[in-house]
Amino acid sequence: MCKILNISRQTYYYQAKPIENESDLEEIVQEEFIRNRKAYGTRKLKKCLAKRGLQLSRRRIGRIMKRRGLTSTYTIAHFKGQRTACNEAKTANVLDRTFTQEQPLEAIVTDLTYVRVGKKWHYICLILDLFNREIMALCQ
Repeated sequence: MCKILNISRQTYYYQAKPIENESDLEEIVQEEFIRNRKAYGTRKLKKCLAKRGLQLSRRRIGRIMKRRGLTSTYTIAHFKGQRTACNEAKTANVLDRTFTQEQPLEAIVTDLTYVRVGKKWHYICLILDLFNREIMALCQ
């Protein structure tokens, strides 16, 4: 019969899927959204609905969520500043980036540098006079 009509057998046996009622779909999406603590967006809702046997696009789920006023809740990362130790007082910026001095021993600074030697890390601690850049002490 398909040869006579010149159509494929797939077309002959094709049965259109029943069209779901939009309000039923909205109820299912809202139910799944609430069941997941109002935290799921369109991506996760699509996977949950696929497990239930419903094939919906993310765009359609998004439209339903917008129509129903469903917005997912999420946490925002907050900046946590470092706390200073209670026994450390704030130190004033006395040098204010003036690293040239007129008298010796007027300004002494330190530097701690890590250096990789071979496969190990070593540190070098210098105590430096800013008047003539003389290394007063060295610790390795």
